[in-house]
Amino acid sequence: MPASFKVRTVPIDDNKFEEVLDPDFGESAIGRVAPVDSGLWWIILLRAYGRITGDYSLQERVDVQTGMKLILNLCLADGFDMFPSLLVTDGSCMIDRRMGIHGHPLEIQALFYAALRSSREILSVNEGSKNLVRAINNRLNALSFHIREYYWVDMKKINEIYRYKTEEYSMDATNKFNIYPEQIPSWLMDWVPEEGGYLIGNLQPAHMDFRFFTLGNLWSIVSSLGTSKQNEAILNLIENKWDDIVGHMPLKICYPAVENEEWRIITGSDPKNTPWSYHNGGSWPTLLWQFTLACVKMGRLELAQKAIALAEKRLSRDHWPEYYDTRSGKFIGKQSRLYQTWTIAGFLTSKMMVENREMASLLFWEEDYELLEICVCALSKSGRVKCSRGAAKSQILV
Repeated sequence: MPASFKVRTVPIDDNKFEEVLDPDFGESAIGRVAPVDSGLWWIILLRAYGRITGDYSLQERVDVQTGMKLILNLCLADGFDMFPSLLVTDGSCMIDRRMGIHGHPLEIQALFYAALRSSREILSVNEGSKNLVRAINNRLNALSFHIREYYWVDMKKINEIYRYKTEEYSMDATNKFNIYPEQIPSWLMDWVPEEGGYLIGNLQPAHMDFRFFTLGNLWSIVSSLGTSKQNEAILNLIENKWDDIVGHMPLKICYPAVENEEWRIITGSDPKNTPWSYHNGGSWPTLLWQFTLACVKMGRLELAQKAIALAEKRLSRDHWPEYYDTRSGKFIGKQSRLYQTWTIAGFLTSKMMVENREMASLLFWEEDYELLEICVCALSKSGRVKCSRGAAKSQILV
């Protein structure tokens, strides 16, 4: 699935010209990285279009169904990676430049989960797709458990990591990914509030990226990738850390920014990703609609209205920029393009969601109890026993 298209004019007969689209699959992108998220977004938007318009003919077309199957088969293919999360390279999602997110970034896992749930609703079930549907169900189970259990941090979990033993070899190991307590950054211990928590940015063997990535956390709420308690805690954290994550312009794409020597090593001294700019802690107004949707779902409309009011003061006056710079999001980004479609659309969509919450509810997912009941995702210590209905339901309140 292309990340973008370029319009090219080609000559035809009698001095006439025709416009054609050249898709970019990564071969023209900065860094030459293929997009992972565009195919996932396409499936999510197919479902959204059908639910809002009532027109299901598009998603039922043979070519569209085939496209969905191709994307799903690619994402569900077996590999050497043992995790249920999707393995991707740096720069392959909205954060499309080097930011040290290679591996299993939360943003992709949340979109992957939403795309799998969308596929369960709109994929035509027949003899040819039966095995694919089974694979989708299995992956949904394993992925939801993995993210809820291992990506979640709050004060209690950070204290557990702080006391981790390392080099544990067994099925009963507490520290399954051999995380060293020294990895906990000093800013985190003072930053996480007593009330609230979030899903970390990335998890790999001996590595936890403790940065707060906004899109991944918001989409985890929207898709019910997190439990209901976790979803509430994420919004509690945003409310508690409003000045850090929202500031003068909603919303920071990640927090905190990578600075000094770490910035030079991780970003390759990227002049666009200087601290508190662009993807390195910059503020992106397009994230406003996803924040609003998460707030509508969780019944926290006052938070969404507060953020929309902030954006409304400046966006039109500033000519709808792509992103904002500085720790508080006070300045228009140095290289920010103006009159950005996704900035305008994000703001208008947010306003419409607040006015029509019933329509907004068509875009998010509630907890899928049936999915939890057929769970095969290893809730027992052995990691090999099929979950009981009771054990699965207990996960909802984790």
